[in-house]
Amino acid sequence: MSLTVMRADAQKLIERVAEYLKTNQLVKPPAWAMFVKTGVHKERPPTNPDWWYIRAAAVLRKLYVKGPLGVSRLRKMYGGRHRANQHPPHFAPGSGAIIRKVLQQLENANLVTKADKKGRTVTAKGRKLLEEAARAVIAKK
Repeated sequence: MSLTVMRADAQKLIERVAEYLKTNQLVKPPAWAMFVKTGVHKERPPTNPDWWYIRAAAVLRKLYVKGPLGVSRLRKMYGGRHRANQHPPHFAPGSGAIIRKVLQQLENANLVTKADKKGRTVTAKGRKLLEEAARAVIAKK
């Protein structure tokens, strides 16, 4: 694992990778993406029209940094505080359908591959994409 991805500003790196995914059409939001919430803990759908690409880039970076991850672990990472009416807050996981679809699309783009019984890992092509984007972000500082 290269330290350039770890040193680069995460938000700028994710935005750069998201732009790459969008321009090269490696990931495409499904028809229902503009109506769906990203988890039960959210009140409204995302306002950014490019949120699908940003989520895909963020998932790709998470897989690079944290190693093989499955849908359930990623749901925990993208979950949040859920407060139903007057009840005390509890944790609620993020949407599994969104994460599953994003992983499938990244797999079709050959950026991610399945690891035996461990979830998914980043392929050499995905690593190269993230490291090049990280170098560009660091050089821009």
